[in-house]
Amino acid sequence: MRVSSVVVALGFVSLLTDISSEAVSAVLPLFITGALGMSTLTYGFVDGLMQGATALVRVVGGWASDRGDHPKWVAFLGYGVSALTRAGLLLASGFLAITALVAVDRVGKGMRTAPRDAMIAASSDPRTLGRSFGVHRTFDTVGAALGPLAAFVVLWAIPNGYRTVFVISFGCAVLGLAVLGLMVPDLRPRRAAWLERHRVREERGLPKCKGCTCDLTALAPGGKQSFSWRFLTEPGVRRLMGVAGLLALLTVGDGFVYLSLQTRDGFASKWFPLLYVGTNAAYMCLATPMGRLADRIGRAKVFVASHVALLGAYLCAAVVGGGTASTVATLALLGLFYAGTDGVLSALAGRLAGPAVRGSAIGTAQGVVAGSRMCASWLFGLAWFTLGRSPAMLLVAGLLAVAVPVAWRTLRPLDARLRTQAAA
Repeated sequence: MRVSSVVVALGFVSLLTDISSEAVSAVLPLFITGALGMSTLTYGFVDGLMQGATALVRVVGGWASDRGDHPKWVAFLGYGVSALTRAGLLLASGFLAITALVAVDRVGKGMRTAPRDAMIAASSDPRTLGRSFGVHRTFDTVGAALGPLAAFVVLWAIPNGYRTVFVISFGCAVLGLAVLGLMVPDLRPRRAAWLERHRVREERGLPKCKGCTCDLTALAPGGKQSFSWRFLTEPGVRRLMGVAGLLALLTVGDGFVYLSLQTRDGFASKWFPLLYVGTNAAYMCLATPMGRLADRIGRAKVFVASHVALLGAYLCAAVVGGGTASTVATLALLGLFYAGTDGVLSALAGRLAGPAVRGSAIGTAQGVVAGSRMCASWLFGLAWFTLGRSPAMLLVAGLLAVAVPVAWRTLRPLDARLRTQAAA
């Protein structure tokens, strides 16, 4: 079964945008700790800000998408904000200005993510939703691999050529915005769900709803909707949010893992962007297979089990004198972790909530994860500063080893519930 053309078009948008954003992100950890001479505690603050700046905005983006029933234009606004920050980076100088612009870029990312994922869910067959998200994440990750690769080539050819990286970043951001505006249709999930429900009623010979008083009143096209966060009180949604937040609190930012590898092995700084390429290459190869696996055996199972790969990455990064094999294993395990969690979380949240609040549910789940990862970066930066590199990594690995079985037991019933809903 083929994926929707909407998924493919959104994949190209994400590919171009991720070339733009990841080219900048790939040089940031080394730029802060190397070129600017800041400590890992400072980088922990910046990395946490990058993670947390998206938390509340993801929820707002999902809410705006559901409220107005025009997710494309909410996403367009988010992509536009990010494109403007690329132009700002060409003019900015100094640590504070660059950090502020990167934080604003993350706000744009948070604004666009939930509406984009809501469009993927609305245009896909529910039975192959994991596959659709996997295909999109494959496109996304191609861009995420090409961005650091472009940064590596620029820095190889032009030492300290950060401005050139920013020019490339701005151009790709503008192209991605153009593809979204011109090639992605203005899907209206709320209207489509309402029409489908009433079409089925008519085919079955059921009487028409007088004044549309059925349980999808809020989905009526053109009708005013009284938005409700009641979906957050549903047991399945609460379980997902709680477990996702707990596991994200034990998810160290990639930049810390890469800094750990460089600190341990002492390789030249010009090779640093290639660490991002390695992780994203693994993610790119595994995103679609992991999405298919999630559709087949259960999305909750795959989501939780993928954190075992993250645990393995921490242990590899903590090893003293690990060398090339340990570095490659770390990058592969990180790619596997993202392939089994990123799109799968959106697929889970999108199926647990109804069409009227799908964007809000996805945005809330992503916001919980972003907020928890912000705290994780701050706490890990402090742990590294006080305990040292290897003890800090082993500490978070031990905590994650305890959390994964708890998460597995908590989320396991969700897969059976979703299978029952799909069969109904």
